[in-house]
Amino acid sequence: MTSTTTSPPLVHPGTPGADPLGSRRAARAVTTMFAANGLLIGGYAASLPSLREKLGIGDTSIAVMLFCAGLAGILSMQIGGRLADAVGARQVALAALTVLIAAAVTVALAPSFGVAVVGLILLGLGNGAIDVSMNVIAVQVEGARRTPIMSSFHAYFSLGSFVGAGAVLIMAKSLDITGGDIVTPLMISIAVVAVLILVVLVKITPQTRPLAHSVDGVRTKIPRAAWVLGAMALAFGLSEGTAVDWSSLHVTDVAHVDPTTGALGLIAVSGFMVVIRLLGDRLVARFGRRAVVRFGGICAAVGYAVVTLVSSLPLLVAGWALVGFGVGMIAPQVYAVAGHLGGGRVLAVVVTFGYAAFLMGPAVVGFLVRHLGIHHAMAVPALLCAGIIALAATMPRSDADLQAH
Repeated sequence: MTSTTTSPPLVHPGTPGADPLGSRRAARAVTTMFAANGLLIGGYAASLPSLREKLGIGDTSIAVMLFCAGLAGILSMQIGGRLADAVGARQVALAALTVLIAAAVTVALAPSFGVAVVGLILLGLGNGAIDVSMNVIAVQVEGARRTPIMSSFHAYFSLGSFVGAGAVLIMAKSLDITGGDIVTPLMISIAVVAVLILVVLVKITPQTRPLAHSVDGVRTKIPRAAWVLGAMALAFGLSEGTAVDWSSLHVTDVAHVDPTTGALGLIAVSGFMVVIRLLGDRLVARFGRRAVVRFGGICAAVGYAVVTLVSSLPLLVAGWALVGFGVGMIAPQVYAVAGHLGGGRVLAVVVTFGYAAFLMGPAVVGFLVRHLGIHHAMAVPALLCAGIIALAATMPRSDADLQAH
């Protein structure tokens, strides 16, 4: 006998009695949820420099806040994943989005460092739970539709994050506000938009199936494949975190350009991640998840090798674009396999590995930068991406193979 961790056979959406999870409405709900999560996280991340100025704190205090948020997020992922399986991911995701909104308001109104820390803890709790639960919903929607759609969902998270970050510039220019004064109107505005989105999501988000992880009343172990997926998440989490946090600094220092021009590194990473995620579902449908992850690992490894070896601005930007193109393919597929394999419990394990690496990886790279120099430190994520290529061999060729597994 096996654990009850997969959904029952589903009819194709559009046929009489079709599963609501396979409807366009369900797909729109998940898309909106990913975008809302991205909006809140993007706005918060872009407001950090202004928050530092508003509160009059230093980089050490910012690091403490980020550490608290990360620790709360990791804890919340474990609880949220198990709750998503026990009571349904819809309830967990909507509750987590409410916590994220409360976090945005707390950060917006924080008069002191202590209150800001509370806001960051709330943000970690909300983000950890929604990260797992919305991926659980996405996996069930994908299963009901019987066609790949995970990459598109993740693309809308990236787009939401881009909008949230861009709102800082738009509001600063339109309201003629600079520095710490932008934090309150920015985060309140984003929170209001998120509340409106939450009202819509309450109406359109489908109910999901609880998943039992037991055989004859005995709780089953987490499958071994989850730990392999976790190792892959560790590799792409560090690689993506390095690209997000270090690409602009790398271009600035290696190409000897001003910081504004150096931002082309992050722009290239972010832009190509969105592009590949919008195209990723078609590639999965044609070639399968294993091939897409393997190709993503190759692109990212080659991209990191390029930025390690060259110093001209055009080649550096091209290298970082290739990194974004590669890492953007990997996470949606690894998370999809984890969700299909064991629901929220397995997703919690895999997402935690990726989340922890995303948070801690850039700090590890920072240590290497101090000892090897910023140019050559990028060889480490190149090797990790090469490891993803090898580990991809353990992934199922198709979702049919996954169900058989």
